Amino acid sequence: MTLSKRLEMVATLVDESARVIDVGCDHAYLDIYLTLNNNNKCLATDININALNIAINNIKKYNLENKIETKLTDGLKGIKVDSSDNIVICGMGAHTIIDILNTNKLSDTLIISSNNNIDILRKEVVKLGFYIDSEIFIIDKNKPYVIIKFKRGFKKYKKIDYIFGPILKDNKEYKKYMYEKCNKILNNISKDKIILRLKYKYLLHKIKK
Repeated sequence: MTLSKRLEMVATLVDESARVIDVGCDHAYLDIYLTLNNNNKCLATDININALNIAINNIKKYNLENKIETKLTDGLKGIKVDSSDNIVICGMGAHTIIDILNTNKLSDTLIISSNNNIDILRKEVVKLGFYIDSEIFIIDKNKPYVIIKFKRGFKKYKKIDYIFGPILKDNKEYKKYMYEKCNKILNNISKDKIILRLKYKYLLHKIKK
């Protein structure tokens, strides 16, 4: 089983031998890989029956039907979650992920990769009683991804930590990406929107600093 660079990085954050609840498992490639290589027991879930059927067929190809469970469900609904589980949610928007986390019992370990609004995601998950244990930034097939591992516990963060990440703010590649992103946004903001322009000038200053 060969994973994409993004899923490969997700796999590095999963605790060995832990049960993995893969929410929105898509083709179940991550679950297959973790079962074969990391001694994990996996529950692959998806809200889409077609996606789940593809996942089931892939699991069968590797003769792992007796090792990987599958479930058609919305988020974590109907799933008994243990504190030692690793909940993995990748490939969704931040608000969808937050909705899933807000309405369900959670384990002590969350591994999340959102498609957008990563600053909001960081802040809201911390509010739920987690701290940021690890952060990874990668470019996979010309697309940027941030993968965050949250652990149950408390750490105090500044506003800038939510925007740039308490760990990634010192990552040169990520700083370059964020500078280019903020600069592009600034250049597209009309000059009459003074406050918004000042916000992005401030962010650019912080990145340089």
